[in-house]
Amino acid sequence: MPEVLKAPLVVEFPFTRSLGPVQSAFLTGLRERVVLGVRTRDGRTLVPPVEYDPVTADEIRDLVEVAATGTVTTWAWNHAPRRGQPLGTPFAWVLVRLDGADTAMLHALDATGPEAVRTGMRVRIRWARERTGAITDIACFEPYDGEPGRPGGHSGEFPEPVTGIVAHARLDYTYSPGRAQSAYIQALSGRRTVGERCPSCRKVYVPPRGACPTCGVATTEQVEVGPRGTVTTFCIVNIKAANLDIEVPYVYAHIALDGAGLALHARIGGIPYDQVRMGLRVEPVWTEGSRYPDHYRPAGEPDADYDTYKELL
Repeated sequence: MPEVLKAPLVVEFPFTRSLGPVQSAFLTGLRERVVLGVRTRDGRTLVPPVEYDPVTADEIRDLVEVAATGTVTTWAWNHAPRRGQPLGTPFAWVLVRLDGADTAMLHALDATGPEAVRTGMRVRIRWARERTGAITDIACFEPYDGEPGRPGGHSGEFPEPVTGIVAHARLDYTYSPGRAQSAYIQALSGRRTVGERCPSCRKVYVPPRGACPTCGVATTEQVEVGPRGTVTTFCIVNIKAANLDIEVPYVYAHIALDGAGLALHARIGGIPYDQVRMGLRVEPVWTEGSRYPDHYRPAGEPDADYDTYKELL
């Protein structure tokens, strides 16, 4: 049985979103060291504010300022902070009900240790030195034994309000391709392409999935396919990717390898982009030390008849 592979992977992208009037006021307020909540029809003050009452679903826009001091309602100790978290040293995640609010907000509490944290303790906001209109304008909470803060009654109207934010999403994980795809990857290192045949419908899956998605049965019979194949469909790429040293325009295509029951995708090279066509016969081009083909190029054969690949579009 082949060794099952695994590798660390990171999925990361910036997510840009616009803000409605309530969230705009809340984040702009943080920039100005003002905490705003929203008052519901029955008199509750929600912090952080939302645009619709979670109980009645009514639209709510009645902004009200609350204090920068509050009470811990529950907490959990974070022994090992991760990249991007509010503090670089161990801290407590806390739910804090700010004075004047009826709900609690989640943030970090800078404390010396778990023994210094308790439900009911009083805290206050520690503001970030540089504020831009984001939740990170609250650097963290800190213990506080003074008088409750006094809200200034801010209306929620600000010059130059924040109208949009960019949230950077990142997921770090370890990926294992499993038995079937591990065998596929290891075969590629020998410049061979191996799929698996469904024992029921007889379709050969490349890359293999370990099971037939149509019949729902396991696939274990290995079948070597290719190396040549047929372009079934394609697209012309006109936008240069930041992490690919490939000049645009170039062609990305679905290629049905000879003997495969479905098409895989790969780049087409060795031919002007405007000469790539459906039915073009292609072969893989390997680079030194590569574990997969760098691209496919014309094989010098007559184009395949449409009927031979129409079921693989």
